[in-house]
Amino acid sequence: MQKATRREFLERSAAFALLAGESARAALAGHAFKQDRPWNFILILIDDMGWRDLGCYGSSTYLTPHIDRLAEEGMRFTDAYASAPVCSPTRASIMTGKCPARLHLTDWIPGRKPWPTSKLQAPAFEQQLPHQEITIAEGLKAKGYVTASIGKWHLGGPEFYPESQGFSVNVAGTDRGSPRSYFGPFDLPGITGGGPDDYLTEKLTEKAEKFLEENRDRPFFLYLPEFAVHNPMQAREAVVEKYGQRIKPADAQQHPIYASMVESVDDAVGRLIRKLDELKIADRTVILFTSDNGGLIYEGGSKRPVTNNAPLRAGKGHLYEGGIRVPLIVKWPGITRPGSLTHIPVSSIDILPTFYAIAGIRPVPAQVDGISLVPVLKGAGRVSRETIFWHYPHYSNQGGPPAGAVRAGDYKLIEFYEDGRVELFNLAEDTGEQRNLAARAPERTRELHELLKKWRSSVGAVMPAENPGYDPAKADQRLTGAQRPTPPI
Repeated sequence: MQKATRREFLERSAAFALLAGESARAALAGHAFKQDRPWNFILILIDDMGWRDLGCYGSSTYLTPHIDRLAEEGMRFTDAYASAPVCSPTRASIMTGKCPARLHLTDWIPGRKPWPTSKLQAPAFEQQLPHQEITIAEGLKAKGYVTASIGKWHLGGPEFYPESQGFSVNVAGTDRGSPRSYFGPFDLPGITGGGPDDYLTEKLTEKAEKFLEENRDRPFFLYLPEFAVHNPMQAREAVVEKYGQRIKPADAQQHPIYASMVESVDDAVGRLIRKLDELKIADRTVILFTSDNGGLIYEGGSKRPVTNNAPLRAGKGHLYEGGIRVPLIVKWPGITRPGSLTHIPVSSIDILPTFYAIAGIRPVPAQVDGISLVPVLKGAGRVSRETIFWHYPHYSNQGGPPAGAVRAGDYKLIEFYEDGRVELFNLAEDTGEQRNLAARAPERTRELHELLKKWRSSVGAVMPAENPGYDPAKADQRLTGAQRPTPPI
C-alpha cells in the first residue's frame, strides 16, 4: 500500500464518519441497551501472559479477581490466538489487522542472532511497522477519537514510535522489548526518574487513569500494552513473600515472582475499572483484554520454569498451542452477555476490524486479514472464516524451530521447515497435542498442508533458506521433551 492510499483512507474515513455512526446506531437498535454517544475503547495487552495464567482460565495459583470479574461481566474466548508466538509480530497484527507474514514482520525486533549451527537461515524481516500501514489508532483518530499508547511499543525506533502511527499520546513506548528494571529510576517517555519504591506497572496505571480523567467527555482509544509479565522477573517483595507461602510443592505454577507480576497487572485492571465507574463512563466503554503470545516457560537462558501452560503443549516461541493460544476477554456493555463463553477460534488480527465495526468506520483498510467479531460478541454464533494461519520462519530463544501452521475447525496442522515433516492434531480431543494423526489421516493432512502452502503464497510469506555451513554433529536447538517431535500414530 502506498502513502497516497493511506491518506485517501483517512480522508474517506473522516468523510464517512457521520453516516457510519448513524448506521452503527441503527444496527444496535434491536438491543435493549441504547448507545447515543460514540463508544470508547480500552485495549489491554499483557506481555507473555499464558492461557492458563488467570483464575477464570483455570489457574489456582495466581490471584486475578479483577480480570476474573471482567470475564464475569463480558465474554471469554477459549480458543483465542496470537498471530505469532512472539511479541512484535502480534503487536503489528493488532495495529493493522494484517497477518505478520503479509507485513513481513515475523519475529521480535531485532530478532535473535543467527546460530551458525542452525540447519536453516532465517529470512530478513521488517525492523519496524512501516508508516504506510494504517493502524487502528489512525482509523479511530480520523473519526474524532483521542488516542493514547501507554506502555510497551516495540515496533521500531524513534521515527516509528506511536506518535507517528496515529497516537496523540505516547507514554513509555520505545523500541525496547522489556524495561531495564520494573523499579525506578525510569528513563521512558513520559515516565522518568522515581526511586526504588516506584513500580513500573503502577506508574503506567497512573498515566492511564490520568488520560481517562482528561478525556472523559471525548471518545477515546486507550492502548495499554503492559511490559509485565515479561522479563526481568521483578515484583514487590511483600507480594513475592505472599506467593512464596501460598505456592505448594504440588502446584503446576511455581514461580512466586511471576505470580506477583500477574497480580500487578490484575491490580492495574481493577484500578481502570474503578476509574471508569468513578467517571461514569463504564457503560460506554468497550474493554478488550488479551496477551501477545503464549506463556514463557523458561527464564532467560536457564531451565528455571516461569509459568506452566498445561494442558497446552510448549510455550512462547513455539507453534504448539502453548505458544499461541492466549486469554481473550471482551466487555461490550449492553451487548456482550455477562459471563458468556465462546469456543469460536479467533485471532489478534480480528481486533482492528472489530473495533472499526463498533465505531462505525468505513471503509476497512485494504488487505486486512482479520474479520469483525461483532456477530460473536452479540451472541449470534459463528464467523465466516474457516481457517487461521501462522508463519514463523525463525528459531526462537525458547527452542522453537521455524514452522508454519493452520487451524481448520478442530484440526490443526504444523509444518516444520527444517525437514518438511508435518504433525496433525484434533484439538477437540487432544488439546495437549500429544497424538500426531498425520499417518492415520493422510487425506486431511494433505488438504490442510495444501491450504497452508497456498496461503503462504497468497500473502507473500518469505521462507528460510538452507544454511551452507550446517553441521548436524554440532546442531543443538535445545529441545526439551515437551517440544520434541510427536511420533505419528
